Amino acid sequence: MRKSKVKVGVVGCGNISGIYLKNGKLLRNIEIAAVADLVPGRAEAKAAEHGKARPCSVRQLLADPEIEIVLNLTIPKAHAAVAMAALRAGKHVYNEKPLSIRLEDARAMLRLARAKRLLVGCAPDTFLGAGGQTCRKLIDDGAIGRPVAATAFMMCHGHEGWHPAPEFYYQPGGGPMLDMGPYYLTALVNLMGPVRRVTGSARITFPTRTIGSQPLKGKKIVVRTPTHIAGVMDFVSGAVGTIITSFDVWAAELPCIEVYGTEGTLSVPDPNTFGGPVRLRRAGDAQWREVKLTHGYAENSRGLGVADLARALRSGGEPRAGGDLALHVLEVMHAFGRASRSGRHVQIRSSPGRPRALAAGRDIL
Repeated sequence: MRKSKVKVGVVGCGNISGIYLKNGKLLRNIEIAAVADLVPGRAEAKAAEHGKARPCSVRQLLADPEIEIVLNLTIPKAHAAVAMAALRAGKHVYNEKPLSIRLEDARAMLRLARAKRLLVGCAPDTFLGAGGQTCRKLIDDGAIGRPVAATAFMMCHGHEGWHPAPEFYYQPGGGPMLDMGPYYLTALVNLMGPVRRVTGSARITFPTRTIGSQPLKGKKIVVRTPTHIAGVMDFVSGAVGTIITSFDVWAAELPCIEVYGTEGTLSVPDPNTFGGPVRLRRAGDAQWREVKLTHGYAENSRGLGVADLARALRSGGEPRAGGDLALHVLEVMHAFGRASRSGRHVQIRSSPGRPRALAAGRDIL
């Protein structure tokens, strides 16, 4: 007998909700049944655009006994409050990244979930796509030997030139590490395993930013969070990783992620995407070669993590894009700032292990 679809309610109908609602129609084990937003008109507009999902208030959504998973797409500073309310209402939760802004809120969230025997998941789920899983298989199969080091770079000049409301990115809870770091660090933990300790340096290069986009063009932003963060990670495996995230760089020619092994090097695609290219250069090779993708979901497949959470809910086991992984990534991101302020290494308390790999050539469901 085919198991019933897991009904999902979306809280937060901003820009990112569109791709989740679109992909929700394609994923076989979930049904997005309701949408809610603090601005009722936004929920009504998304419901009209995407069909079956009905608009409602947040209170109505949390009280609906049919809704099993709350997909929390609110702004980051609301992630913890909305997730805690959903858990108290007996709902499983999948948050957009990061899990929360404050580490203590994330820990409290997972404690409550465990106490109520509920599941927590969190974006990004890009590592479940074709590119990330192909790289995972190559490493697991020994294509580059034993991983000894990795580098990750996210270099740009920030969001004030194009984003309609860029102020948040330059306030506490924003910055390039909490904004983009989850993609890079989640990808690295998928490939390399958990992080044991970190050190790092951070700075604010431009004390103010001027918005160049409408509707706030010309407005000055006072920068209150580091905009260039350089970190070094010691993985539990013994490998050493280097990461730089920056909103202070006008141009760069650096790889997104590379993993260096005893027998070769793996070039990992942009972790903010689901596809390739994946490139490999083994010891003795004269040049790089592109590797054929071994897994599905090379297109924009945001929502895979929600579907995998639903799989765990129906069939047992842990969600791959789970709360323990997201907490670990959040702890590592905060540790870079702590290391910079203290001038010393910071030990990482959490150690979730690598998420279970997907089978090659098969769907997630």
